[in-house]
Amino acid sequence: MLVKILSPEVIVKDGSSQTYPNGLYIVATPIGNLGDITLRALEVLKQADLIACEDTRVTAKLLNHYGIKKPTISYNDHNGGERRPVIMDALRDGKRVALVSDAGTPLISDPGYKLVRDVVVAGFFVTTLPGASSVLSALCLSALPTDKFLFAGFLPPKKEAMLAELSSLARTPATLVFFESARRLIATLSVMQQALGNREAAVVREITKLFEESKRGTLAELIAHYEKNGEPKGEVVICVGAGTQEQTSDEDITSHLKKLLATHSVKEAASILAEQTGRPRKELYALALKALEE
Repeated sequence: MLVKILSPEVIVKDGSSQTYPNGLYIVATPIGNLGDITLRALEVLKQADLIACEDTRVTAKLLNHYGIKKPTISYNDHNGGERRPVIMDALRDGKRVALVSDAGTPLISDPGYKLVRDVVVAGFFVTTLPGASSVLSALCLSALPTDKFLFAGFLPPKKEAMLAELSSLARTPATLVFFESARRLIATLSVMQQALGNREAAVVREITKLFEESKRGTLAELIAHYEKNGEPKGEVVICVGAGTQEQTSDEDITSHLKKLLATHSVKEAASILAEQTGRPRKELYALALKALEE
């Protein structure tokens, strides 16, 4: 009889059900299609003594679909501070706790890492059950390089703060991945073009759902598409290609400076481009003054 040790006290015998030790289980859930959940994730949810959910109402749909009836507790940005002690008490009582988000892999753009940190410090068993991720799925669908990428989450809602953050990422030698709401899509793509130049990009939405869609092109082409057809509905992930040397030519620099000068002072515009391109601020300041005279 084959016995394979997967992790402390987690044993599989001839493909039969596993027995899981007490501790915290970070469980990835579907991002749309309920069929995209692993068999092991379902086993853990069935054996859990408590399931910590981003929103218990959302998780209830998944649990009901698979006939799982277990106690749940909400754990999110708003109540994390007061709920962590409750979850930690459950672990001290020797219980199995499963941590799930509304969709996808927990800890990605949610406060789960704080719970994991406390669990690790306390010395309890913790493991993860990999599964669906909108970040990786969108990256695969983007047709952009996947060897290096940076997930930057949600950008700040205000234009100036968004521009500053994008500018700080401009020289990152990797595909950039962002979450965004559909209603802000055109505005965000426009700021991206302003801060990053007219790069190749992709807008991926409703991944694994009925109306899944991927639009690819330059940022300018994507802006034109959505201005013509209207902003889409559903969950959106934006992928933007890494910068290239061609995007920092003198002609591009001058064009970019003119756009920045419409909303920024000469000093601010020069600083932003210095961060993006690595060129000296003095050189860019002089180009900005020249651009104002044209």
